[in-house]
Amino acid sequence: MVQFSDIASELERQAIELPSWAFGNSGTRFRVFGTPGTPRTPEEKIADAAQVNAYTGLAPKVAIHIPWDKVDDYAALRSYANDLGVDLGTVNSNTFQDEAYKFGSLSSGEASVRRKAIDHHLECIEIMHQTGSRDLKIWLADGTNYPGQGDIRSRQDWLAESLREIYDALGDEQRLVLEYKFFEPAFYHTDVPDWGTSYAHVTALGPKAFTCLDTGHHAPGTNIEFIVAQLLRLGKLGSFDFNSRFYADDDLIVGSADPFQLFRILYEVVRGGGYDVDSPVAFMLDQCHNIEEKIVGQLRSVLNVQEMTARALLVDRAALLEAQNANDVLGANAILMDAFYTDVRPDLAAWRESRELPADPIAAFKASGYQEKIVAERAGGVQAGWGA
Repeated sequence: MVQFSDIASELERQAIELPSWAFGNSGTRFRVFGTPGTPRTPEEKIADAAQVNAYTGLAPKVAIHIPWDKVDDYAALRSYANDLGVDLGTVNSNTFQDEAYKFGSLSSGEASVRRKAIDHHLECIEIMHQTGSRDLKIWLADGTNYPGQGDIRSRQDWLAESLREIYDALGDEQRLVLEYKFFEPAFYHTDVPDWGTSYAHVTALGPKAFTCLDTGHHAPGTNIEFIVAQLLRLGKLGSFDFNSRFYADDDLIVGSADPFQLFRILYEVVRGGGYDVDSPVAFMLDQCHNIEEKIVGQLRSVLNVQEMTARALLVDRAALLEAQNANDVLGANAILMDAFYTDVRPDLAAWRESRELPADPIAAFKASGYQEKIVAERAGGVQAGWGA
């Protein structure tokens, strides 16, 4: 079996982008819960995200969400992040909270609404120029609740036209990444419900358009690692939104519900070249911490991804291929399971210390007093959150 010393150098390039909104308040459809010390500004979100990177070395970028992270000076926001040891990453658009988008945004039947949604994305691209961001990530709540409510085919045409205008406005080094979700908030049909629909649109757009895979956006029982393998094979997997789910889009801490699934996904990433030095795949969290501490939740999340990446790298791929070619069903399965059951935590702790990082990042953060400090300092004002 492959040894940890054989893969340690490959772990050094791991980078997991953090979502700014994970540090704000969130909740269920019924209530958003506030917690002491929650950020009130984009700067305070970035400061909290920088703590995760400081203790793990795994999170050098912070994704922002417009308009949740809207500021007057994005160059200054980037400079502020850089001073804390992180950079600004993906710019995420929002066409699901304005009243105008009640019946759709980029695929709305109303030309004026589509115009509003397109202009919002053009604004996001302008922000990307100022932040140095590479990716514009688009997730749409567009769809219908009842049969006959809208013309499904026309909505696809309107969506394609809208995406084309946005895509054509991208800079040379910028990318459009289209997410998909099989239901919610639209319940009869969603305009981008699956990887095939996203793939069809981004392929039509061109080489700067990719699919984003959110691990919580699938029907129960979906073989997500197959989708990963297929999109990597087709050269169109642009990014991940990592989280975990029991029932639907739960947005729980990645690896908490089904760590074996996370391992299987990351094995296909490694096997398909998605973890290579020149890979186009961006790794990002997309989670909400409704009841747990937010910074600790993000620490736990990136460490879960790191641990399962290490286990995926430990798979003896030569032995696995030999077993597969011999149709050794149980032998091949055992090779995967041996890597999954390997406890890499002691090796990772020692490896962190060798890089002048704490062996136990969560314990080190809790001992730092940072949480108590922000609770005391962030009294008053309006806490950040997505609202409900």
